[in-house]
Amino acid sequence: MPAAVRDYLTAHAARDDDAAVRAFAPDAAVTDEGRTFAGTGEISAWRHRASTEWTYTTTVTGARREGDDWIVTTHLEGNFPGGVADLAQRFTVRDGLIVRLVIA
Repeated sequence: MPAAVRDYLTAHAARDDDAAVRAFAPDAAVTDEGRTFAGTGEISAWRHRASTEWTYTTTVTGARREGDDWIVTTHLEGNFPGGVADLAQRFTVRDGLIVRLVIA
C-alpha cells in the first residue's frame, strides 16, 4: 500500500485531520455520501466535520490493488445512524499523494 494511503488511514484513526489532509495533493478530490469535495480546503472542512460529528472506531479489514488504485475496506462502529458500517475506500495515488478518494 502506498505511504500516502497508510499515512491517511493512520491519521484518520487517530482523528488527526491536519495529518490526514497532508496525504492529499492540492487538487485532490474526495467523494463521500454522494458529495464531492475538491481541493485540500474542502477536504479539510470535510475531515473536520466528519471527525467531530460522530464518535466511532475504524478498523481496516482488507486492502487490495486494482489497476492503479488501492481498495481499502474498513469497519466502523459508533454513534452515527445505524451504528455500524463497512466501507470500501478507493484511493488513487500519483507522485506520492492521494489525488482521488471515493468512499462507498
